[in-house]
Amino acid sequence: MASTVTVKTADGDMGLYDVEPEGAARGAVVVVQEAFGVNDHIEDVTRRFAAEGYRAVAPHVFHRTGDPVIGYSDYEKIMPHFAALSEQGLLNDLDATFTYLEEAGFPLRRVGVVGFCMGGTVAFLAAARRPVGAAVTFYGGGVGEGRFGLPPLVELGADLQAPWLGLYGDLDQGIPVADVEKLRVATTGAAVETEVVRYAEADHGFHCDARPSYHEASARDAWQRALAWFGGHLATA
Repeated sequence: MASTVTVKTADGDMGLYDVEPEGAARGAVVVVQEAFGVNDHIEDVTRRFAAEGYRAVAPHVFHRTGDPVIGYSDYEKIMPHFAALSEQGLLNDLDATFTYLEEAGFPLRRVGVVGFCMGGTVAFLAAARRPVGAAVTFYGGGVGEGRFGLPPLVELGADLQAPWLGLYGDLDQGIPVADVEKLRVATTGAAVETEVVRYAEADHGFHCDARPSYHEASARDAWQRALAWFGGHLATA
């Protein structure tokens, strides 16, 4: 069953796309949007996690600026919404989402966070600032240069509080391979399990089957790795 509910954050009301699995849930997964909003693709990914047995939710983190859905070719429309995001604001959104899930019976240790594109950065932030059960980043930027007021992710690597998996494409011009390798090294200093996987034939957005950069083989492998990561870590929470 899928629906969009409203939760209260410190910065106002926020939509939350919520999908319940059939039968008892094995845990919960927060799906953090790309830079294009909670669009059909993000809702589809959320339903995919529910089909795998998770209570899956997608917070509308652009709620401060009208909660738009932006076309994949309309890059110029993204920046005003990016500019309204901050570390504290994103943590407020995550905390409101976590409270909603806790009230539904999922304590933080049974909650995973996955993010795509800018959402991948937010998933990393969640793992660094909150003791969630596990986190997965699909090609999240801000690795060598901070965004949303965050330090570069390489500077946060040792702060990870949750097991973290990073999935990156070698052809991604916005996230150089050299930065990905620095992140791999930086996260080895964390007190939790971390892993970085690179895909030689994949560009930015390789998991999104609604984008020209979709790369099926890499997407399939990355999806299975994400499921295994949550399955292994949330199951033992």
